[in-house]
Amino acid sequence: MRSKGFLHTDTEIVVPFFDVDSMHVVWHGHYVKYLEVARCALLDKIGHNYTAMSESGYAWPVIDLQLRYVRGAVFGQKLNVRANLVEWENRLKINYLISDLQTGERLTRAMSVQVAVDLASREMQLASPTVFTDAVERVLA
Repeated sequence: MRSKGFLHTDTEIVVPFFDVDSMHVVWHGHYVKYLEVARCALLDKIGHNYTAMSESGYAWPVIDLQLRYVRGAVFGQKLNVRANLVEWENRLKINYLISDLQTGERLTRAMSVQVAVDLASREMQLASPTVFTDAVERVLA
């Protein structure tokens, strides 16, 4: 069982026609796009989205991404993508659950890890910048 995390967001996505393959299911690569939509919503909730990250002098590249497919989503299906913040002090780790919005059936489980990189020096940081951890702590308080 994956950790539910300290903070989460739920994002609704309706599978568009252009995301399905010739087998009438969502092509596996598009699930990463759905995770990104949920991750952006979570960062907005924290109050420190990608714009704020850049303005603070840091990029946050994904260094690890894992997906476990259980059942394929199909055209027109309404999905719920839950993003759970699991770690933020040394890296940004988010667990995801993609499920059918109506039934709650689990379709995909995923996890991403991002680390801060100083934009000026291009050096990876061994701890998350204070500006980010402070934003998380304010929301959790």
